[in-house]
Amino acid sequence: MKNIVFDLAGVVVARNEARCPQQIMDYFYFINSGEKLPDFWDDYDRGTRETDSVAEALAAFRGSDVATAKRLMLSAITYQEVIPATERLISELKGAGYRLFVLSNMSKDYIAFLRQMDVFRHFEGEIISCEVGLIKPEREIYTLLLERYNLDPEQTIFIDDRKPNVEAAAEVGIVPFHFDRCNPEKSCEQLRCILLK
Repeated sequence: MKNIVFDLAGVVVARNEARCPQQIMDYFYFINSGEKLPDFWDDYDRGTRETDSVAEALAAFRGSDVATAKRLMLSAITYQEVIPATERLISELKGAGYRLFVLSNMSKDYIAFLRQMDVFRHFEGEIISCEVGLIKPEREIYTLLLERYNLDPEQTIFIDDRKPNVEAAAEVGIVPFHFDRCNPEKSCEQLRCILLK
């Protein structure tokens, strides 16, 4: 294995539940439900729908006013923090000589905030859905990753907390790893056993 590809939300970063107001946790329950995301949220991640339009759709979906939806959308971003266990693993993998990449469904608002985090210095390349007009688990986003960075799929592992996304990666020959967002320490230790021992 030479190349390690990380999803962001739920793998590298997560909402700090100790800091995050319960209102935000409740309002965005659907993000971590494990169910298919609403179409308007997929469009947000794809970059084909702007913040104001998403806020309108979100307000209708959650039965609130648009101003509240937009305020909560933008404030929720600020509660994202790097997952300590994953940050340690990323540093170890980089030190061991692996090439590290990101493949993530992410809106323009979110990725602009996350790129300010120090952990990003470890990644040599990124495929962000809103910048390429594709979202996981669409096959094309995985082939774009492989082609853009000239990666051999058999030497590439993809880490994601959503099963459909790792299953789609496996279909193009990438080695899949399903990350447990509820127990990042366990998942990081499993990855250490695979990649560092």
